[in-house]
Amino acid sequence: MSLSVHPSAGDAVVPDGARDVVVVGGGIVGLAVAWRAARAGMTVTVLDPAPGAGATHAAAGMLAPVTEADFGEEAALRLHLAAAAAWPAFAADLRAATGADVGLRTAGTLTLAYDADDLALLRRVLALHAAHGLASHELTVADARRREPYLGPRVAGAAWAPADHAVDPRATHAALLAALGGGDAAGAGSATEARVVRASATRLALDGGRVVGVHDDAGRLHRAGAVVVAAGWQSGALLADVPGVVVPTRPVKGQTLRLDAGPDLALEHVVRGLVQGRPVYVVPRDPEPAGPRAGHREVVLGATTEENPDDRRATAGGVFALLRDARALLPGIDEAALVEVTPRARPATPDNLPLVGPTDVPGLHLATGHGRNGILLAPLTADAVVAGLGGLSGLGGTESGDGVATALATARTDRFARTATTPR
Repeated sequence: MSLSVHPSAGDAVVPDGARDVVVVGGGIVGLAVAWRAARAGMTVTVLDPAPGAGATHAAAGMLAPVTEADFGEEAALRLHLAAAAAWPAFAADLRAATGADVGLRTAGTLTLAYDADDLALLRRVLALHAAHGLASHELTVADARRREPYLGPRVAGAAWAPADHAVDPRATHAALLAALGGGDAAGAGSATEARVVRASATRLALDGGRVVGVHDDAGRLHRAGAVVVAAGWQSGALLADVPGVVVPTRPVKGQTLRLDAGPDLALEHVVRGLVQGRPVYVVPRDPEPAGPRAGHREVVLGATTEENPDDRRATAGGVFALLRDARALLPGIDEAALVEVTPRARPATPDNLPLVGPTDVPGLHLATGHGRNGILLAPLTADAVVAGLGGLSGLGGTESGDGVATALATARTDRFARTATTPR
C-alpha cells in the first residue's frame, strides 16, 4: 500500500484512495466533528449503525454551565462556560448551511426549591456561583411566579440563571445530517466530501503504530489519515487493544420523558428543581408552528442517573419519580400526554471530564466521555478536534481563545494513560 501526504488533514499520512477522516459515532458530537471537518475541506466518513439513536436521542438539551456547576468541579465549570459561549455561532452557522432551526432558546433557567431543606441547599449553590462570579441570583417566590405562572402552590424559594439556555438535540442532529448531505451511504465508494455509513466499527486498523482506518461489521476497511472516536460509552471497548491509549468510559443510564403539553401549558423557561433533595428538570420546546399539532408544545422531563448498563429498559420507579417531582413544582403537567419514555446511557469518565483531541498514537483522535453534557460540549469539541486535525488555525491567540485552550487542557486525552503508567 503506497502512502501520500494529504494537505487537508494536517500532517496525517493518508493512504491512497482513503478519506481524510473517519469519525466513529454518529451522535451529536460525532456529527458536529464531521461537519466542521467537512467545512474545513476534509473528506469525511461517519460510521454508525443508527446515527443519533444513543444518548443524543434522550437528551433534553440544556446548555447549563451555571446550574450544572458543582462543588469541587472547577475544571468542568471552565469547560462548560467555554462550551456555552460557542453555541450561538454554531447554531447560526448550522442554520445558514441548512435553513434548519435547532430550537435554541435563550429565555434563561428558573431553579426552584420545594421545601426549606431544598432552599438551604439552593442557597449553598448560589454561594458557589457567587464565588465563581457566575450570573445567578435568588428570587422571591412571587418573582418566580411572575416568570412562570404555572408554578405549584408549594415552593419555598427560587433562583434565576439568565445565561443558562436550551437547544433541541434532535433538531440539531437532523440539521447536522442534512448539512452532511443527508447522510445515508450504504457502502464505501462515494467520493463526496462527507458521508454517513450505517455500520458498526469493530476495530481500528494500525500500520507501523499509526491508525490508518477502521474495520466495520460488514468486513470493510474504511481507510483514513485520521480516525476520531466519538462512540460514547462504547469508546473504551473499541480502543481496548490500542497500545498506549486508556479510555475508561462507562455507561451511566438516564431516563427522560416527553410530554405533549398541548397549547395550554405555555412554559417559557427551563425549570429545574430540588424536591426533597432530588433534582428534576422540565425543558419546554417552542410550540409547533403549523399542522395538526399547531400550538402544541413538547416538554421534556429528566433525568435519572443510574450506574447501570445501556439496556434501554425504562423502570417504573424512575418514571414515577420524574413525574412525581415535576408535578410537585408544575401541577399543570398532569393534563399533558405522556408520549415517550427514553432510557439511554451517557458516556462517563472517572473524573467527569471528556477526552478531546489527538492521542499519542498517530492518526487517533478522541471526542468522547462527555457525560451529562454532550449537547453542551458538542460545538466546542468539534472545533477542538478539527483544530487538532489541522483543519483550523487553532483556538488560542486571543484572551478569549487562550481561556478556551486552558479549559480544553483539562480534557487532554492522555491523562488516564499517564496515571496508569505512573509507578506507585
